[in-house]
This record gives sequence, C-alpha cells and structure tokens, in this order.
Amino acid sequence: MSDYLAGLNEAQRDAVEATDGPVLVLAGAGTGKTRVLTTRFAHILLSGKAFPNQILTVTFTNKAAREMRERVAKILGQPVEGLWLGTFHALGARMLRRFADRVGLTSGFSILDTDDQLRLLKQVMEAARIDAKRWPPNALMAQIQRWKDKGYMPGQIPAGDSTDFADNKAEALYAAYQDRLRALNATDFGDLLLLTVHLLKTDAEVLATYHRMFRYILVDEYQDTNLVQYYWLRLLAQARKNICCVGDDDQSIYSWRGAEIENILKFERDFPGAKIVKLEANYRSTAPILAAASHLIAHNEGRLGKTLHAGRTDAEGEQVEVVALWDSEEEARMIGGRVESFWRSGHRLAEIAILVRAGFQTRAFEERLLVLGIPYRIVGGLRFYERAEVRDAVAYLRVLVQPADDLAFERIVNVPKRGVGDGALRTLHEASRAANLPLHATTEKLLAESGFKGKLRENLRALLEGFNAWRDILAAKGPVAALEAILEDSGYLAMWKADKSPDAPGRLENLKELVRALADFETLPAFLEHVALVTEVEEQAGADKLSMMTLHGAKGLEFDTVFLPGWEEGVFPNQRTLDEGGNKSLEEERRLAYVGITRARQRAIISHAANRRIYANWQTSIPSRFIDELPEEAIRHTGSALPKATRAAQAMTNFPVTAQRPASWEAAARPAQANKIPVGARVFHEKFGYGRVTAADDDRLDINFETSGDKRVLSRFVERHDN
Repeated sequence: MSDYLAGLNEAQRDAVEATDGPVLVLAGAGTGKTRVLTTRFAHILLSGKAFPNQILTVTFTNKAAREMRERVAKILGQPVEGLWLGTFHALGARMLRRFADRVGLTSGFSILDTDDQLRLLKQVMEAARIDAKRWPPNALMAQIQRWKDKGYMPGQIPAGDSTDFADNKAEALYAAYQDRLRALNATDFGDLLLLTVHLLKTDAEVLATYHRMFRYILVDEYQDTNLVQYYWLRLLAQARKNICCVGDDDQSIYSWRGAEIENILKFERDFPGAKIVKLEANYRSTAPILAAASHLIAHNEGRLGKTLHAGRTDAEGEQVEVVALWDSEEEARMIGGRVESFWRSGHRLAEIAILVRAGFQTRAFEERLLVLGIPYRIVGGLRFYERAEVRDAVAYLRVLVQPADDLAFERIVNVPKRGVGDGALRTLHEASRAANLPLHATTEKLLAESGFKGKLRENLRALLEGFNAWRDILAAKGPVAALEAILEDSGYLAMWKADKSPDAPGRLENLKELVRALADFETLPAFLEHVALVTEVEEQAGADKLSMMTLHGAKGLEFDTVFLPGWEEGVFPNQRTLDEGGNKSLEEERRLAYVGITRARQRAIISHAANRRIYANWQTSIPSRFIDELPEEAIRHTGSALPKATRAAQAMTNFPVTAQRPASWEAAARPAQANKIPVGARVFHEKFGYGRVTAADDDRLDINFETSGDKRVLSRFVERHDN
C-alpha cells in the first residue's frame, strides 16, 4: 500500500493529494482520470480522513462503479464494504427509500420501467380525454422527463420551459401523472433524483443527516451532469465543501439528453477558492493525433482550456489522414478495402472502429463488410436492417409484393395506430382460419361484408386502398417512388415527425437511408431478397470483430485504428446544427469531433466525399469545416477527389499528398464523356457560384470559384457561362 502513489505524474498526484476543499480535475482524453479518482478514494481512507461509508462517490454507469470498487479494493489489498458508490439514480433511490414517507411513499415503492411509465401516462391522458393520435403519449413523456432533468416539480415550471402540447394541458397532465404514481406507491426513473432534491431542499433534518454522514464527495464525468444532478450535488456539498469533480469540458456531448456544460464551466463560481488541476499528459494516442485534436477543439470558445500532449515514450506516429473521395460509394469501398488489408496483415478487427455521426451512415459500410466477409458488430444499437423503423418500412414493401405475407401484414396493420387492437386482430385471425385466407384477403372480405364498424372500418379501408395505389406507383414509377409514397401516405413519416423523443430524428434519417439503399436495385423483389440475406448473417459470439458505432457511443472507448467517415457539412456538423445557426450547438458538434479523433491510439483516418446520394439523387457535398480547423503539420491529404491545386500546393511542403487510390478500392474506369467542359471555361455552380475550370479529368472538374476557392465537382453539377 505504501507505493500506491508511485507511477502518478505530478498533476495526477496533485489531484489525489488535494483532499480538502473543492477541487475540479480537468481530465483530458486518455489522461488517467479513473486512476486518479480511485487513488484519491484510497488516499482519503489510508490518510485516516474518513471511513468508507463517509465518502459519497458518483459514477455515470454501473460498469464504472464496479470498476472503481475493484480498483480501490486492489489498492487497499482487501474488499471494501459499506460504500456509498454508484450511479446518481442508484444513490438517489437509496436515499429516497430511507425517507420515502416524507414524500408520500413507503420504503417498498416500485420503480416503473419505460413501458409501464408510458402505459400509466396513456391512462392519465385517456382520463383527461386527450386524443393520443393527435398528441402522442411518448412525446409528452419525453417532455416530462426533460422537466424532471431540470428539477421541476408540478407547479414549478417557468414560462420559458412550458409547452403548448395538448392545447396547453401538459403541465396539468404532468401533475396528474405524478398523483397516479404516488397512488400506486411508485416512481419513475426521473423521480429518483427529483424527489430526493425536493426532500433535501424542503426538509432540513434530512439534509443535516447527509451533511453529517458524508465527509467527502467524488464525482466522475461531471461535464455530463444535468441540472437536477447538479442541484443534488450542490445541496450535499454545502456543509463541508469537500467535493472533487472529475471531468472534461471538451467531451461534453450529451446536451440532447439534458447534460449542461455550464455545470463544469461555472465550478469556480459555485465553489469560490476551488483548486483546478489539469491532466494534460495523454497516454493513449500518438503526438499527431493529439495535435490534431487539440488544434481542433481550441476553436471552441466555451471551454476552460487545456492542451493535450503525449505522455507515451513511443508517441511518434503517422499523421492523421484526411481522405478526399469522389462519392459515398467510393468511401465505403475505401474503408472496406483498408480494413481488409489491415486484417490480412495481422491487425485484430477488435482494435478497429468505424465511428459515424448518425446511425443511418452504417448501412453502406455494413453492406461492404458483408461483401468482403469481414465480421463486425454494431455497438450500442442494432444492425441497419434490424432497426424497428426499417423493419416496419420493409414490412410494407413485403405486403406490396406479396399480399399473402401474414407476418408482414400483421406487423404494419396498426403502425401507425389505426385502432386495430387485440380484439380486432383476434377477429381477423379467426376469420382467416375459417376462410383459409391470408390476413390481407380476410380484411378485404370482412370489409365487403361490413365486418368492422366506425373508425376502424375507415382506417382499414384506407390502408387497403393505399396498397392498391402504391402498387400502381410501383408499376409506373418504380420501387423508390413506391416506398416514398408508402412512407408519406400511410402516415408513418408523420408519426415519427410528431414524436419528440431524442431518437426520432435518427429514425427519420434511417428511413431516408432505406430509400437510398432501395435506389441501388432495379426491382423490389431483388431488394427484399437482399434484405433477407443480410439479416440472416450469423452472429459469432466472442469472434474477432470490427466495431461500428456512433460518435456518441464511442465515448470512453479506444482502438488502435479509427475511421471517421462523412466529415461533410450537413452530415458532420449535422444539418440540424447548421439550420439552428447557434454557436452552442456547433461547439458541441466540434466536441464530438474531438471525441472521435481521441479514440485512436495509433491511426486516425478521416474521410469526406465530394458527392453523396440524398434519397435517390446525387448531390455535391462540401467538406466539413472541422477539416479546415485541423493543423496542417499533423495531417496528410490523400484521395481521388483532391483538387489538383491542393496537390500542387502541398507537394511543395514537407507533408506530401497521396493522390493515387490504393488498388483494393480502385473504381472501375468510366466511359469517356461527351460534351466535355474544357479547361478555362467559366461555369456556375448552385452552391459555390461562378468559377473557372483549371483542370479536367473526364467528368471531374477542378474549378477555382470566385468566392469559395478551389473545389472538385462533377461536370453535371455545373453550367457553362462563357458569355
């Protein structure tokens, strides 16, 4: 135990030994924050400053809590019992059970899961005669959870956080929902902190009990705290102020689920005289990777400021590669080819990751990896064709091609809601068996015989008429037009547009990506066969697999090689951020880019495509502004779509550019183009304005635009303006 401080660098040791008073440890990516936190815990115990049950230690995940418990036990040489160590919600529940009677509950209260919460809210809405079709219950549930994350009890919601949901009845429904929870002796997840904060604010005896109990407070991932978590910590730290928060303002990427970066930025204001310790020695990545990440994040204004430097003895490594590609299909071929090459040369797939900004991007890479026979896994989510919204849309297509497909028909007959409950389905199945007909034909038969009444009859008739119309569109205009009509006319798109939950925008993007995927097939049966084969790929537990995930899901992980595709305006930063136009959202996108780069130990490969398919049409894409913010000395430009002017300029520096494409992802030769636009011609581009052609490679033009500089674009996206 005597050498538990050995091996810590100066900053880490400072963070461990500064036990008394408020301390903020700004721990950059890969700087050993978990080691600091656990060693600090052990140091407090070994210094005799507190017993194990007098230290409140808060983590964001159960996994982190288990890991910390194991590390502390290892330092001490024995298991530690009686710890107040866990997630915010676990610790909140523990406090709430002790004083449940003071908030109208008993200590045996139930904690409802998501399904039960939604079922209870639907009952409350029905009692208030709120139309669930017009006002989706899951949208109200998302709003209620946002209020709880901000610490608002019913009756405390300020005007700026109100909503016009259900004609301004949301706050009354929230109050009724809370009353029903109390009547059931139950809480939902958000109550575990909301009610505890309410208790600490209003009951001086309870607050004094915990002030006496906790001598020290340790908090991990402080940058990810929301307001109710912040209030909880401040209340508990009031008396002794021995609170140590560890976090990284540059990795605050969860505002969409309530995290407030201001919590960490105002720590010194909340706790005057606080000690700030910066951990800047990174032991994960090479020097070029750290230089790229640090230079990029320095463009953010809302940060406390630190600069990562390499703590490894073998920190020299290859520059971050930025690959300019002709189109998104070539991007998938490039990444697939590189992965295959690494794999064959002995690189473990488990040490390779593809990190995307949004879930819809995985589809192209999944299909390429399947073609190459490269095992992969989707981390924190489902494979593209296994996602619920994709399965729903594919089920509509299956019924379109084969009306006798009962499984597909049953999946979509009540999606969106058409009033086809359990009773109506039972009637359908019984009639189907009696007549020996598929469900689709049985529905037609029952409608003809007036087997259904009222709104249900109207809805089912509209659905069957829709299928007839969509088959006509399929015959006349093809699969893409048919799917677009299905998604629009069925109300399926409208259902997700009305949904206010955080994952709804991603589901809409996945549906757009499904339309893009369908555009690659001449017939609908060919596409459906492809989907069936893709979803039948066997999972091999424990096998060496590449990881594919969103950038949000990658936080806390690390890999030897990281691919970062789709660095284009509108993809990353995403279009919603650009539409909002606010600096706050853009800075969070930049923090996400920083997180992505710092996942890499040895190799980071960023790529962007000059052309990307949006629905069934190709559109010119502009490289992400984040690429321009990378330091030239830490990166090297490669790829087939690099403008010749850029190649020439960089060839004169010490950082050569590779313009040739590796053989493993060489594209097939294109036929010669008729009516070529010659070098010197003046042209107009819808986004870039007027420019002059400086070089031409078949239908690929290098153009010097008057307002936006050198770009490489397809000739079909420009018009000649020689006059």
